[in-house]
Amino acid sequence: MGFDPCLQEGEIPRPGGFKPGEDVLAERAVVADADVFAFIYPLWFNAPPAILKGYIERVFGMGFGYGPVEGGGNTQLLKGRQLISFSSSGAPTKWVKQEGAWAAIRNLFDDHVAGVCGLTCLDHVHFGDIVPGLRTDVVNEHLQAVAKTVARFF
Repeated sequence: MGFDPCLQEGEIPRPGGFKPGEDVLAERAVVADADVFAFIYPLWFNAPPAILKGYIERVFGMGFGYGPVEGGGNTQLLKGRQLISFSSSGAPTKWVKQEGAWAAIRNLFDDHVAGVCGLTCLDHVHFGDIVPGLRTDVVNEHLQAVAKTVARFF
């Protein structure tokens, strides 16, 4: 889609004001009426890829995901909406958990984004051992797991 994940100088909320970029405003218009936000991504170095993090910082930032409160603090602007995530990695899920990456992703990404914006975090399903040459039956099992997860909530 060509989205620039880099937060621009003029987009940083400051007392003197800020202005989201045109690409951010366009993307916010696309997702403005969504009841559910689904993040689907691979892990890189046991973390969401930078482009996804940048997308969330720019699109879900001040004025869309949260807003200022007079006297300090923020208000959640996406209350009543939901978040669900699906991730994959080449590493085994057991290793991702042993290394602490799973807890970190859930805490700093799912729970934090949901908490700041007022979203209800429904679930985060991770698929490990996703490598080139993955057998078709394993791919189908993962797709069925996604379908079952979605059906459980919707």
